[in-house]
Amino acid sequence: MRDFIKQYGLPETNQIEAAVKTLWNQPNRECHYAALDLLVRLKKRLNGTHLPLFEWMITTKSWWDTVDCIAPQCCGPLFAREPQLIQRYSERWVVSDHLWLRRAALLFQLKFKEQTDEALLFRYILLNADSDEFFIQKAIGWALREYAKTAPDTVRRFIQEHPLKPLSKREKSEMAEPNVTLIKEDEHHWKTKLLIQSEKKSTNVV
Repeated sequence: MRDFIKQYGLPETNQIEAAVKTLWNQPNRECHYAALDLLVRLKKRLNGTHLPLFEWMITTKSWWDTVDCIAPQCCGPLFAREPQLIQRYSERWVVSDHLWLRRAALLFQLKFKEQTDEALLFRYILLNADSDEFFIQKAIGWALREYAKTAPDTVRRFIQEHPLKPLSKREKSEMAEPNVTLIKEDEHHWKTKLLIQSEKKSTNVV
């Protein structure tokens, strides 16, 4: 991807959807990672018109690794810039019958830190607290674990006051970083980490 971009440049804003869909429709998983890499590089140019694209990606050929990039790295910054979009999209996702839309709603604030809408996060968690879905309970635990780094007393009190399933509590209590870090200091290198994780076929998902 880096060599391709160096030679041909990044697509124009009005070409983003077509470029991403072309990659996403390919059978190879590496092409999906390339599409996400492209979106991360272009995230400052993303706007509300791209939310239907993200929703399509989340529900098409998706899995935890791609959703865990789309939610905090694409949807998150966009919802922060245009919070009115939360009502139209995230509020619908969090109660959707689609597993990955609900996980995306739980995780889009993952990197918000002090800017986290605490009431929204906790409400979303309670809406899904009774779910038996493994990936939902893990998402709840991960969201609490991340927010606990910013507001540990608030998270501790929330857990004490509300019944959560053991998996969510255990995930929150493991304060180490998640097994897969999508974006660190160099935001363009998450794809390599995902590919390594995929090759190992690890079952330790967040």
